[in-house]
Amino acid sequence: MAYLLSGRVALVTGGGSGIGKEVCKLLAERGAYIAATDINKNAIQDTISNLQGNSGKASHLAMECDVSSGDSVRSCFSEATKHFKQPPTLLANCAGITMDTYLAKMTEEQFDKVIQVNLKGTFLTNQAFAHCLAASAKQGGDAAPGAIVNVSSISAHRGNMGQTNYSASKAGVEGFTRSAAKELAKFGIRVNCVYPGLIETPMTDTVPEHLKEMVKYAIALKRAGQPQEVAEVIAFLLSDAASYVTGACVEVTGGL
Repeated sequence: MAYLLSGRVALVTGGGSGIGKEVCKLLAERGAYIAATDINKNAIQDTISNLQGNSGKASHLAMECDVSSGDSVRSCFSEATKHFKQPPTLLANCAGITMDTYLAKMTEEQFDKVIQVNLKGTFLTNQAFAHCLAASAKQGGDAAPGAIVNVSSISAHRGNMGQTNYSASKAGVEGFTRSAAKELAKFGIRVNCVYPGLIETPMTDTVPEHLKEMVKYAIALKRAGQPQEVAEVIAFLLSDAASYVTGACVEVTGGL
């Protein structure tokens, strides 16, 4: 079955909650070894402890990581390669934050922090992934194809009040994905992204209920999505079933 990812090492950022946590679960169920990262050490350890196949020589790996720090990101890729004795060939970039406030009141720190995590973090992880595979190939490692899925947002297309920083960061992720796909194709690495709509995650728990209802009314399917539904699309794009898909940004919004 093309969706199966048996024996592949998948590095998942933001794996401590929400979409990232579901991606870890789904990829593990399909046979992948999971190297999961999160800024919250306790959360990522909880994710890993509940995954299938978490025993023996190639047990899943939990790592604390700040995706806005190059040193932290590179350290995680190095640790994962050492732990599994092979580099990650799958990358799901699910780490992200919001710091919502109106433009007139937004501080430089609030703007910069969101850009650093959501956009710079995407750059750092994609770059480290490519370097990791290239180093393995030079050392005579198996030339397994690589696949990356970055996570954007419907906010990149529609904008949201109070989210100038977040919308800008996620629009950047889409432009970055399309350019990276062109650059990395010659190395056998596919790069795609998904852009979810209203998904029931800890990130959207703070949205007032009346605003959620307004959004649901505009959604064709008249409901919010679940993290598992986004994870399924990410798993497809990472799998060989999507071997001719690169540079794509896939909408997962329920028809918003």
